[in-house]
Amino acid sequence: MEAHMHAVQDRDQDLMYLCSKRTDLEDRSLRYNVSFLGFPEHAEGPDTQSFLRSVLPKLTDLTFDPPLEFQRVLRLGPRRQDGTSRPRPIIACLLRHGQARKLLSAAQVHGPFRAESKKSASWLTTQRKPMNAGNRSWLSDPECANWR
Repeated sequence: MEAHMHAVQDRDQDLMYLCSKRTDLEDRSLRYNVSFLGFPEHAEGPDTQSFLRSVLPKLTDLTFDPPLEFQRVLRLGPRRQDGTSRPRPIIACLLRHGQARKLLSAAQVHGPFRAESKKSASWLTTQRKPMNAGNRSWLSDPECANWR
């Protein structure tokens, strides 16, 4: 009977380890993502990647060598019919983690900025209010512990 209890405890520990590992792997894939809020709808034209490649160095006063490369760039959510609602966020998954970190560091320094419209635009770095309440950030990178 005692052997069965140890076997169950070992399996519970293995399960907890695997759940932790899965969460870590999911979070690591998110560390390349950067969200841009407030860019007016259709400001990017037909090619959102080219739009971000041209706009981001101007907004951040950064140079990127090699140039910014994206795995994918998209607007989040369904297209809105009325032009009066808030614009959808742009989610960019960068190819290089170093470029994502560089952008997020610049975002913390610069804060919100003016897009081509009168509305203020910003990018999402970490969510401090939910984290202060004990929730996890969407950006879970062990190297970014000082951002929290």
